[in-house]
Amino acid sequence: MTTHVEILDTTLRDGQQSLWGMRMQAGMALPIAHLLDQTGFRVIDYAGSSMFEVLVKYCRENPWEGLDLIRERIRRTPMRGGMRGNAAVSFGVTPDALMDLWMRRLNEHGVRSFWIYDVLYGVHNFARLGRVAKEYGSEIAGTVFYALSPVHTDEYFRARTAEMAAVPEIDTILFYDTAGNLDPDRLRTLVPAIVSAADGKPVEFHSNNLMGLSGLAYVEAVRHGITILHTASRPMANGPSVPSTESVVRNLEMMGCTHSVDTALLPPVADHMRAVGRAAGYLVDQISEYDLFNTTHQVPGGMVGTLKAQLVQHGMDHRLDEVLEETAAVRRELGYPVMATPLSQLVGTQAVLNIVTGERYGHVPDEVIAYAAGHYGTPPAPIDADVLDRIMAAPRAALVTDSPPEQPTLEGLQARHGTTDGDELVLRALLPEPALAAMRAAGPVRRDFPLASPEVEEVRALLRATATPYVRVVTESMDLELRRS
Repeated sequence: MTTHVEILDTTLRDGQQSLWGMRMQAGMALPIAHLLDQTGFRVIDYAGSSMFEVLVKYCRENPWEGLDLIRERIRRTPMRGGMRGNAAVSFGVTPDALMDLWMRRLNEHGVRSFWIYDVLYGVHNFARLGRVAKEYGSEIAGTVFYALSPVHTDEYFRARTAEMAAVPEIDTILFYDTAGNLDPDRLRTLVPAIVSAADGKPVEFHSNNLMGLSGLAYVEAVRHGITILHTASRPMANGPSVPSTESVVRNLEMMGCTHSVDTALLPPVADHMRAVGRAAGYLVDQISEYDLFNTTHQVPGGMVGTLKAQLVQHGMDHRLDEVLEETAAVRRELGYPVMATPLSQLVGTQAVLNIVTGERYGHVPDEVIAYAAGHYGTPPAPIDADVLDRIMAAPRAALVTDSPPEQPTLEGLQARHGTTDGDELVLRALLPEPALAAMRAAGPVRRDFPLASPEVEEVRALLRATATPYVRVVTESMDLELRRS
């Protein structure tokens, strides 16, 4: 029997999140959005709360307006949104009323597929959010994260999958390998366990290609019952992103599998995204190399850049490998949490503080205290007793521990933020007012993106106007050379 494999496109979400730091503006994708819609993808992944935060704070773009523009071009393929089961934007916990509103507003803007996750598996939140989504007939994927630790056995993953599959509102199981370190031998026992525990619900597979293993993992996953694969256009693929659509489709064809992708539409999408990425100075066309060190720390690719930035602030960027080793130690001591938002950031930040201050757990962020206090949920394994004592000895430990996340009503949130408009309430509740004011001052969302920056064009004009064959311009943000050919 021929296996039909569906492809879920993540070019506009995980691809740009992993390679561009979520700084993809709507005008960058609008010219090819209609092509993605025609390609035959099962779903096109797009929206997330972190994406909203970055667009407002750093791009000064209204994410609701951008979503509407993209949705106008993507009319027949369902668009996906992603959310943590208990939080949006914050590394803390977001009130249920605001999460429900966030789900409702995304549906009102035309999003019809959602992946919901919680690294500590608060599945009751998945069910509640799923009930809201079902008011609109939307699809829900419940997420199971792969991780390496003594706790994360095949039986552990089987139990998490079965727990989600038992929730009526969950339609598919998303098996997510954030660090891309699932090797084929482990996959051959684990994937059948997950497929079996899904109890007939389709299983999706998302693997970030940090170690160069994900393409092979996709092949083996299909052989063992997975029927939905996450890919991205080639310039937006690989490295910390997922395998390319081009390579995965070719492999499926060589395996004798069928798919619904119109491969003739892949090149123009790739050409455009490559040109945009180069013009914006973002990563494209990444290559993945096998590095066993990744299995030690399991830090997601996008987070490595954050750790580097934190070290640069302290003049210690040369100590990155040391921080990554410390990250592995902190993760072990905190009960082997999955390295995904928010716990990957909490573990990484604690590791940086341990290295920078020279005293392990001498300074403990409030979020780490809240994690130890159980505000996020139950860790996969008990926290190391000595480390727990150090955390709870922190000056703010008693205050944080005695201040569990608040649960205001929707009416209370409306009164607090001075609006009953759902879109505006989400933005005001999640983002600082100065950032929103700057976004509004920037005007409407641009519908295009220049494929050459003004600085580059200025230097080119200077080169054309002079007889010199060489021009170099150095500024705080640019060191550019152009030579006459």
